[in-house]
Amino acid sequence: MQARLILEDGTVFTGKAFGSEGESIGEVVFNTGITGYQEVLSDPSYCGQIVTMTYPLIGNYGIARDDFESIRPYIHGFVVREHEMVPSNWRAEYSLDSLLKEYGIVGISGIDTRMLTRRIRHHGVMKGILTTSTKRVEELLEQMKGATLMTDQVPRVSTKSVYSSPGTKERVVLVDFGSKSGIMRDLSKRGCDIVVVPHDTTAEQIRRLAPDGILLSNGPGDPKDVAHASKMIAELLGEFPIFGICLGHQLFALASGADTEKLKFGHRGGNHPVKDLQTGRCYITSQNHGYTVKEDSIAGTDLEVTHINNNDRTIEGLRHKKYPAFSVQYHPEAAPGPFDSSYLFDDFIQMIRDHKENNPQESRQARIAAAYQAQKAATAASKGEFSYAQK
Repeated sequence: MQARLILEDGTVFTGKAFGSEGESIGEVVFNTGITGYQEVLSDPSYCGQIVTMTYPLIGNYGIARDDFESIRPYIHGFVVREHEMVPSNWRAEYSLDSLLKEYGIVGISGIDTRMLTRRIRHHGVMKGILTTSTKRVEELLEQMKGATLMTDQVPRVSTKSVYSSPGTKERVVLVDFGSKSGIMRDLSKRGCDIVVVPHDTTAEQIRRLAPDGILLSNGPGDPKDVAHASKMIAELLGEFPIFGICLGHQLFALASGADTEKLKFGHRGGNHPVKDLQTGRCYITSQNHGYTVKEDSIAGTDLEVTHINNNDRTIEGLRHKKYPAFSVQYHPEAAPGPFDSSYLFDDFIQMIRDHKENNPQESRQARIAAAYQAQKAATAASKGEFSYAQK
């Protein structure tokens, strides 16, 4: 079956359809990873996007559920040069084609992905329509012109209820804006007692959970579309140690008075060089984002830049000058690798311990007692969803 990818500038790519039949509209982006297509497909940060893989052969090692970064894929389309129907991997449970069929995702192969990537790099990301229909190009362009890109990606991918992964050490509240499983893995590896909460959880609800620290996850879309999260973060700054990743980094910046803007074509791949300004060391990082913190907006805030991108000099890390809080634009929980930046989770845990040592009056026992009193006084509207269960 034939499939077509049509960009909003009128460029038409015709290739072979795989995955599901149908039609989808989304922002067309590219990822430069050589491996990791399973993690790309299951990364909630791609919600609403049509993803192009620049590596020419995709699907050769099949699909293994253990490698997923979320419960299901959220992408709107998948574009490759060549897809492999018969994978060779003892861990493979089924093929790339079967996965796309299962979740109703349209795929296209056999097109010049190098040309497509160069076009996006030159003109910037743009809307596209991926279809297996026989509609005329003019009709599809008109259809795409009238369509607006989604702005509610975070509510779509965030957890709808609170859940926990018990541990014996520091209690970390993970605010889920589209969190990858890798974040949970890295926290669990360090013995953390993890409580995952939805994106719209309020500051007061988080206080009732008596956390030792708060982690702001990655997620899709424009950080300004989740203004409620910036408000929550601003209320908790200084009260609890905070670590932000990707979208969490951008929201931390907004909460601290900085601003964000959209990049021309974003950073998506596993080989982005980032410089630590304190040590001068360069780390190879995994990234997936279309927005960045504006450099000139840092002046006048209590933020300082800790990391920059060696390719385009954009901001990759921030630290608060007064409060125990820092963030990075890249993914220290990356899977498959690189693992250069996993030490940041250790830095977060150490920051929590230092904060507790320097603020003995804010001991866990005191927070538990305060949370218990707050829970007793909570309104009926909370319905006990954020109650704190003492171990």
